[in-house]
Amino acid sequence: MVRVLVLNTTDEPLSVCSARRAVVLLLKDKAEVITYSSRTYHSELLTLSVPHVIRLREYVVVPRGLQRRMSRRAVFARDQYRCQYCGSNCDLTLDHVIPRSRGGDHSWENVVTSCAPCNARKGDKTLTGARMALARRPRPPGPLSFVFRSTDTVHDSWLPYLSLASSS
Repeated sequence: MVRVLVLNTTDEPLSVCSARRAVVLLLKDKAEVITYSSRTYHSELLTLSVPHVIRLREYVVVPRGLQRRMSRRAVFARDQYRCQYCGSNCDLTLDHVIPRSRGGDHSWENVVTSCAPCNARKGDKTLTGARMALARRPRPPGPLSFVFRSTDTVHDSWLPYLSLASSS
């Protein structure tokens, strides 16, 4: 499935959508094409080139400073669907680094992806108590994390907009 990068009027990345949704936005004149892919959609009366990048015609206000919503799927995506203790990608669950029973909170900085065996081995112990270590420190997702959660591959035509957004 072709994924399309959606930009605000300021060329700031907003989201990633399906090619079908992008074509609907184009047909409703709510967006314009920045770059095209080599694929096309055909109807009885029309042939449309499928875009890779579109820009909305009207500015969309994006709230800043809000904590990104934490979900199981978002934590798994942040941790690249790998156990943060052993690296396995099977039987994944969530684990609180500092257990809730010991005062740990349910936040981006305290929740990691864990396989069920590692989670059971750690139990309600701290990392030192369980003699376990994290592959990397948990953190909130970055401003462009939605791009990497939405697609397996990032098209070359997206790179200028993603690098522009990450540098600002």
